Parts: sequence; structure tokens; C-alpha cells
Amino acid sequence: MDYNKQIREMVNYIKKGEKKGEDFKIGIEFEHFVVDKDSLKTISYYGQEGVGESLKELEKLGWTGTYEEEYILELNKGNKTITLEPGSQLELSIRAQSEIKDIEKGYLDFLNEIIPVLNRKNQALITTSYHPISKIEELKLLPKKRYDFMFNYFKTKGKHAHNMMKGTAALQVSIDFGSEEDYKRKFKIANALSPVLHGIFDNGFYFEGERWPKYNLRAEIWNNCDNDRCGIVDKALDEDFSYEKYADYLLNRPPIFIFKDKEVLFTGDKLVREIFDPEDYKISELEHLFTMFFPDVRTKNYIEIRMMDSVPYPLNFSAVALIKGIFYNEENLNKVYNYIKDITIEDVKTSKASIIVMGLEGTLKGERILDIGKWILEISKEGLSEEEKKYLQPLEDMLNKGKNPYEITKEKDALGRKAALSWCLLNNVVEVK
Repeated sequence: MDYNKQIREMVNYIKKGEKKGEDFKIGIEFEHFVVDKDSLKTISYYGQEGVGESLKELEKLGWTGTYEEEYILELNKGNKTITLEPGSQLELSIRAQSEIKDIEKGYLDFLNEIIPVLNRKNQALITTSYHPISKIEELKLLPKKRYDFMFNYFKTKGKHAHNMMKGTAALQVSIDFGSEEDYKRKFKIANALSPVLHGIFDNGFYFEGERWPKYNLRAEIWNNCDNDRCGIVDKALDEDFSYEKYADYLLNRPPIFIFKDKEVLFTGDKLVREIFDPEDYKISELEHLFTMFFPDVRTKNYIEIRMMDSVPYPLNFSAVALIKGIFYNEENLNKVYNYIKDITIEDVKTSKASIIVMGLEGTLKGERILDIGKWILEISKEGLSEEEKKYLQPLEDMLNKGKNPYEITKEKDALGRKAALSWCLLNNVVEVK
């Protein structure tokens, strides 16, 4: 394979994402667990009461289903897509929007449709970083060939690779860039803020049915998953980072499996550079290669910020607003860039280790994660319209009390797990709204 040609094709794919500032949008993915309302145990994909049947009920309400053999695995309606992660975590993605209120409307419309379906089965949607009670062996793998490939591949990788696949849930926010220079700056800022965003949205109090004895559970799981595809991208904080450097990062790692002419082919430990034919490929096949790596901050033809744990409404929209206010305001970008410009990848790794032991008392550049979180919150406000500043209120209230989601649940733990996690259940959102 021609390595330089491979690089060029990947660089061109990233470059096609460049947009004018007035066309910048925000994309989201919200992941949830479907659980029994009383016990909080997992609801499997399978069976009459399973997640698969719930998707079929939504299909009857006007969603368009996508099937793999007899199994329904995806739904689409308007600008919304529902997909399932390997342990049947239910993910909603909403096509990128300019205004947060349009994303919020899509999310509440989704809840208004799915919650009644789940209520009839005494089931609930819950937003935590890890399954609140069920253990990993109790979470059945989704009937998807690609997930079988991943599951088997990860058997020889980190001790928590299967926990990552079947047991975790996240909140991801995607942002646009206007040029390679803009990309470099945003990518560097997002990576430097990784421990801060992990820390202030830490929502993992229970692991494998027990109290998690440390902090930032999901970050710890990613640390013990697969070093080829997780963590901080090599050289992401270097001055000369570029589209080409990201392409180089991808080419020298194994994608596990590829799509070729609609076939799913297991590729094992072969590197992308050994597989990707730059003379003969479909864009969808190239896009797949970009999705098979899971760093804290991922590049496609946009930037995907992936550190935040799944958190309940309306706190999830604080994350959306926080990112928008920082990354879509030139003055704010410069302020934050000047703060992080001397931070190295080792600084970030050291900080990520500190938040697992110390939570919000962990540090970056000698400053508490809590204090940096409050600082970026204040900066973000300046980059938002009056209408959109309101979305930051739940985060501001929480940080001003010196808390994150982990601490909120911890305070209530003595009341029992269901009571402690009641604030993470979404079934009452429909009633409230």
C-alpha cells in the first residue's frame, strides 16, 4: 500500500469537514441503560419484554427500523437515530444543530415516545457511567456480528475491555472546525481538558453491583481497555499536530474488523496501513476506520469530545452548553488556549491518574479540577446567548456546592441504591415536562 496516498486520502476526509464559522453546529450522543424500575437490573435485548421489542414498538410509532437478520438494531426518525451498544445500552444521536434548544426538543420528543413504552413494562431509562447493579456476565451481548468480533478480540486486551463494551454509558459532544489551524487548537484544548471534563461529569458510584472505592470509574475502565485505541492521541498536544498526524495515528493501529462490499471482515492485529487501499474504497469504509478507535477526543470530519459520563436531564445539556460556549467563541478559545498551551501529554496523564484517586480534588497544572471546572464554566457563559446560558445552571449549582454527580449519589447512598440513583432515572422527565 502507498503510505503517502493513504495519508492523503485520510487528510482529505478530515479536511472536508471544514466549515465557515456561521455554519458551526453541535452534535450529541446520549447513552442510557434500560433497567427494571424496581430492582434496577438490566433489561436484555432479547425476549418479549426486551429492548428489541421496545424498539419494535417505537417502529409502530413512525420510526424506521434497520435489521440485521431478524434483529432490529437501529431506528431513525427525522433528525434522530437510536442505536444499541454491545450491552444493549440505548444511544440517541441527534443530527448536529446550531441551537441547543433544537437538540433539547429532539431529546424530549424521544423521551416522550420511549418512556410510555417502558412504563408499560415497569422499566426505566437510567443515566450512569456504569450499569447500576448488573454484573458484566449478566449483560448479554447484542446480536451483531461486529460486536462478536470485538468481544473476542478484547479477550486478550485490558482487564476492563468487556466492561467498556457492555457496561459503560457516555455523553458525547461533537464540534466543527474552520481550518487545520482551528482544528489543531480545538483538538489540543479538548485533550488538555480531558481530566477536567472527566472529573466534573463523573457519574460512576457503583461497579459490578458494589460501591466503587475510587473515583472516575469510566476513566479507569478506559485505562484498562486497549492502549491501541484509547486514551490521549499520541502527539495531540504537540505544536505541530495536524490532520496528517491524526491519520498517522490511525494507520499504525489495528481496526479489529473492516467493511468491504457490505461484508464484515475480521482483521485481527493487522494495522490499518496493511488493510486500507487508498485506490479502492468507499467513503463509508473509510469512515468506519475512523470509528474503530476510541480516544478521549476523536477526529472524524468533526471533533468528538468523549470524556463526559452519561448524566441525567437537564445536567446533560449543561455539558452541551459548556462545550459550545468554550469552543464556538474566539475570545474564549484564546483564553483557554493560553491557559493550556504549555500542558504536555504527560501532564494530562498524571492529572487523569489523580482524578481516579482524588476526584474533584485531583489536579492539573497544580490547580484543583473543581476550580478549573468552575473557571471554564464562567468562561463558557461569556460565549453563549442569554437564552443558552440557562443550560449551564444545573452544572453551576452543582460545582458551587463542590460536587459532581458521583458526590450527589454518594450523599444519598445510605438511603439505598434505588433512592441514591433516583435522580438519574428519566421516567419522571416526561411527567415534569
